[in-house]
Amino acid sequence: MFQAVATEACRRAINGRAFIERAQAATGFEIHIISGREEASLAVESCANLIHNNRFGLPRARALLFDIGGGSTEIAWIRTEAAQQTESLIGYLSLPVGVITLSEQFGPMETMTPARYRAMVEHTRAYLHEFESVHRIRSEIRRNQVRLIGTSGTVTTLASLILNLPRYARAAVDGSLLPAGSARLAMRKLQDMGLSNIEAHPCIGPERAPFVLPGCAIFEAIHDIWPMQDIIVADRGLRDGMILRMLRKTSPMFRRTARAPHARHVLSTSSLMQASGL
Repeated sequence: MFQAVATEACRRAINGRAFIERAQAATGFEIHIISGREEASLAVESCANLIHNNRFGLPRARALLFDIGGGSTEIAWIRTEAAQQTESLIGYLSLPVGVITLSEQFGPMETMTPARYRAMVEHTRAYLHEFESVHRIRSEIRRNQVRLIGTSGTVTTLASLILNLPRYARAAVDGSLLPAGSARLAMRKLQDMGLSNIEAHPCIGPERAPFVLPGCAIFEAIHDIWPMQDIIVADRGLRDGMILRMLRKTSPMFRRTARAPHARHVLSTSSLMQASGL
């Protein structure tokens, strides 16, 4: 069974429901607008094996995952159980800030100035303070109990720059460890490069170039509030989480695994397939 989902653009748009009806009529697919919580849960699902991976050091009791999108940014605060290899969502935040919405609000990259970039960072940070005050994530960071995981084009781009890849390679980027200091230096380098040089970079290209600095501003705001030494990079997200759930629903092997004593906790949802561009 195939289903399509729409995310923040259709959640916010005045004509979002009308657009969905037209898309359903044209494609024949049933399309659901999923909530920000569901988006965050699916991102957690896709990154579960990174949350528990011993390659990143001793187990942590918590994980903080962020997914910078076009229309919104999802943040998931996660409880982890190392012995059972399980994870559950403590809280989530869906920011109405994404690389497209931020670029539309603060102007095109061709005319980006340091002051406008800082304004984007401050604008994004304002949405994060309440979540921090509720969950006290910084105190868990100070106790060295948190893994920070980034899944988006922004963090994968920064990783590819730091790795000095001749062209983007998912196998090299996904699951890599991004030192915060190196990430900051890469963001400053991108600000100095100018749009034409960013467009020409083999790991970015002209289609993604206009949204690189807005993504960096969102990433920087998140890291300002929750300063971690390293960020685990994930080239996966919503679509991968949906595919995993579809497999669990349709595959006997996945169903048997889900019943095993040490199986990963799965947040329940219907089987979904994301419609590109929604």
